Amino acid sequence: MLKPLSRIFIAAAVLSAAFLGTLYSFAAPALTARTSDEAGVRVVVTPKSYGPDATVWEFSVVMDTHVKPLSENLTQAAILIDGAGRRYQPTGWQGDAPGGHHRKGVLQFARPPEMPKSIELQITGVGGVAMRNFRWEVE
Repeated sequence: MLKPLSRIFIAAAVLSAAFLGTLYSFAAPALTARTSDEAGVRVVVTPKSYGPDATVWEFSVVMDTHVKPLSENLTQAAILIDGAGRRYQPTGWQGDAPGGHHRKGVLQFARPPEMPKSIELQITGVGGVAMRNFRWEVE
């Protein structure tokens, strides 16, 4: 049989684990993918890394078409806008080079100085579409 002190330690461990599990369940949910499917070109954007603890905010971008080559330079065609209207230029692109009918990679931005309530990624010119908008609430 367990001694009373052992029972107290076990109970404390169980309660601590339950409390930590509750804290984890309140963590912000992952932001889901957004899709733009216009002019024969599909663009899917998924936030990969964001939030106050991320030093670099990253967005996975996948582009597919069978209509025309995907030749846009995404570091020039994209901009991130926070809920207050501040605009952030990409700091980098790690992925497929311009050209072809299928491209994927990660678009990178410096972390905004304050955590915004919403973010919007705008990409211009892909597939001849003036602007594609991908928006998320991040609260």
